[in-house]
Amino acid sequence: MPKMPLQVAAVASLALAACATPRAATSQPTEIQESKPMQGARYTYPDPPVVTSGELVSEGDPAISAKMNYKPVEWPLRFEKHSFGPRCYDTLECHVIYDNFKFGGDKPTRSSASYGPDYLKGWNGSYGAVPNFPSAAKVIWRSKDGTLHEAEIDIGEIFKDRLVRHFVPREEVSDAPDGKIVVSPSILLEVNDRTIRVYMNAFVPTKHMQIPGNRRSGFRDDLYLAKTYEY
Repeated sequence: MPKMPLQVAAVASLALAACATPRAATSQPTEIQESKPMQGARYTYPDPPVVTSGELVSEGDPAISAKMNYKPVEWPLRFEKHSFGPRCYDTLECHVIYDNFKFGGDKPTRSSASYGPDYLKGWNGSYGAVPNFPSAAKVIWRSKDGTLHEAEIDIGEIFKDRLVRHFVPREEVSDAPDGKIVVSPSILLEVNDRTIRVYMNAFVPTKHMQIPGNRRSGFRDDLYLAKTYEY
């Protein structure tokens, strides 16, 4: 995707107005590695287990399926492009710049608690598709105590292996034509007072319905917490 001039992208989930980036002192974070869903991020913690038995997802016309040469998918799942989305909570101002796009503004944002325990429910990247990988995301924000912070979050370093983060076992991922599926996950960045969290959300098709009786539930799109920084 060709680079575009720096411009403001309004993000409804931020509920912020676009504005110029302020100057800030760099903060040194405490880095925490994560590899599990965050409590309340999408479902009640822990997430419902992946359904690996029961009603199968229909493959459609058997004759057509045979011609498509369905095979087990190539493993592990990798990605070449991603979408991106930031959200800010409990800040006095918040700005995120990624792939030459600026998100955010200088108005205070509500606390995540004010949205309830499922405050991240349904979150997907609003900006994409971004080839792997642009320069680090630059975050400039003022936490609720008035402290001004500046950080660079190296998305490419976090996901340098280009592996799709998900919770679906290999044997449960749906077969695909010639064993190949294209997964373009969302990479999501949460600024929450003095904490920054980086997530991945990927659509992974499954062999079994994940919601009994719902024929459209043959997939998982769990929110995977990849990295946490405390400032």
